[in-house]
Amino acid sequence: MKIRFILNPVSGKHHADTESMARCIQLNFPGADMRLTKAAGHATDLAREAAAENFDIVVAIGGDGTINETARGLVGTKTALAVVPRGSGNGFARELGMPLLFEEAVMRLQRGSISPCDAGYANGELFLNVAGVGLEAQIAWQFMEHGQNGARGKWPYFKLGAKTVFSYKPPLWDINADGEHDLITPLTLVFANGKQYGSNFKIAPRANLGDGLLDMVAVQDAPKWQLLLSLPGFFWEPWKLFSIKNTRTVKHVVLTQDGKFPYHIDGEPRLANGKLEISVAPHALNVLFPEK
Repeated sequence: MKIRFILNPVSGKHHADTESMARCIQLNFPGADMRLTKAAGHATDLAREAAAENFDIVVAIGGDGTINETARGLVGTKTALAVVPRGSGNGFARELGMPLLFEEAVMRLQRGSISPCDAGYANGELFLNVAGVGLEAQIAWQFMEHGQNGARGKWPYFKLGAKTVFSYKPPLWDINADGEHDLITPLTLVFANGKQYGSNFKIAPRANLGDGLLDMVAVQDAPKWQLLLSLPGFFWEPWKLFSIKNTRTVKHVVLTQDGKFPYHIDGEPRLANGKLEISVAPHALNVLFPEK
């Protein structure tokens, strides 16, 4: 088997110990090719190169951003994507059932199976897990701007998020979903290929990576106490104290709003100019699922 490992050395809380990782990889996959990313977009170039050289598998080692970049270079090719998580939320890795411990994850790759996976697109840009607009997109955009001059990390993110929750006013969206037109004002609107954002926060527990559809989840605005009491239900499905979301499957959606607005793809913030187009490409990417 011809396999390449692509490692983002700055993913996660600490810089990677590349020497110990390399030893673990070579122990489990003797002769495997290992490359380190040097800048944003480098993982895409390394993956595209591997596909052109007929590698069987490319393993992305990093967070959801590194995995997304790697997948961009493999869409539409025979080369399969595999992942070893080293991010914070690790949404896509959790979706595949990958262990979070590095050594265990590498070992589990030895006896995986390859299956086709759908790819989502937001304004032409690939996402594997979720994309969306609304509250979490606003928080992600503000946190990105805050990080340019302020502190980063979970605590600054929490403080900024809490402040935004109490001040955010859902705008009116003009939406065309698979030919059906509507006007909606959700607190957040998510397009889910996988089930969760990360950290087991499951926004779309019925989503399926290979069904050729996206789950469109509209979380309704509600009193803050009701939103708070609804939170456990996103981690533990039997908790159904309140019903604050509506879900339907879609293939193509166009959202419009006057002016510019933020959206996110796999947690990374973007800015749209009046229009956001969401679509799904069925079975566009081969993915290695670890042995259960």
